[in-house]
Amino acid sequence: MSTQTYIASGTVTELAVCNRARSAVLEHLDLIMVLTRNEPEQNAQITEIETLVNLRLVQLQGILTARQEGRIEQAQSMLVAVIGGTDGPDLQRKIKKLKEDELDLLSTRDTASYLQAQTTRWTVWLGVVLDGLLLLGVVWLIRDDLAARRQVALALQEANAQLEKQVQQRTTELVVANRDLAAKNLEREWSNLALEHQLRYNHNIVDSITDLVMVITKVANISRVNPAVQHLTGLDTTDLINQPLASIVQLGVPDPDTATQQHNPITQAMKEGRDLRDQFAFILGRNGQPAPVRFSLFPLRDQEKVIGGIVTLQIIPPGSGAKV
Repeated sequence: MSTQTYIASGTVTELAVCNRARSAVLEHLDLIMVLTRNEPEQNAQITEIETLVNLRLVQLQGILTARQEGRIEQAQSMLVAVIGGTDGPDLQRKIKKLKEDELDLLSTRDTASYLQAQTTRWTVWLGVVLDGLLLLGVVWLIRDDLAARRQVALALQEANAQLEKQVQQRTTELVVANRDLAAKNLEREWSNLALEHQLRYNHNIVDSITDLVMVITKVANISRVNPAVQHLTGLDTTDLINQPLASIVQLGVPDPDTATQQHNPITQAMKEGRDLRDQFAFILGRNGQPAPVRFSLFPLRDQEKVIGGIVTLQIIPPGSGAKV
């Protein structure tokens, strides 16, 4: 209508109205395209409508251009051709169909929204009911837990009372046991002191003997010697301890192979647990020179087991005429 008015009047106001109408159509098309970009079917319909609208706008622009140039009759004939053409009814049909499709789509969405709202409403009520049931269950569990806690507290009180009684009884027993242990420890300390005194006394006795005295192990290794042995042999204690007795003492005539004999009389006597008394022997000094001695062996026993032995050596003075 504004185009027809502009052709008739040719005023600038009517031209501005035509331009605003054309801009509004283009804006509406752009908005519809954006709103239907995720709906392929509707978007395809909008594309067809946009094509027809653009064609109509081109025709109207030609009419407006002809009117601006003063070609009024040509503009009127072009307007009559546009109005009488088939594009207008086709465009209206497409727009009408698009409206109907959109109304159906809105109706479908409205129905779906209503159903979703109903589902949400039922879900909410179901949640409320479940929350109520859960609350009741929690209350029941709390009450049951409180009852169980009271029973546990009573059981703990009884257990604590029994434990305190047992602790007192055990403390009394420990006091008595500690008293007895202290007395036993004192007796043991006295016994150890007496034993140490006796051992020291025995060591002093052994060290004061002028004869050579050696303490040997079960396998006839030297474990202790008195100063007389060191004086005669010229060997230090470190050179004698843990050495085989046969390395410095040999029964009978000196023989370098005596230490390796299978039937050593000393070893045999230790195995049998019998004494060897007043045996002729030789003791070797640092210089390797043998000195004649009288050899005696006395096995040491723990109950019936031989654990070692005492060896005494009496020096035979030169020229005494002693023989093997």
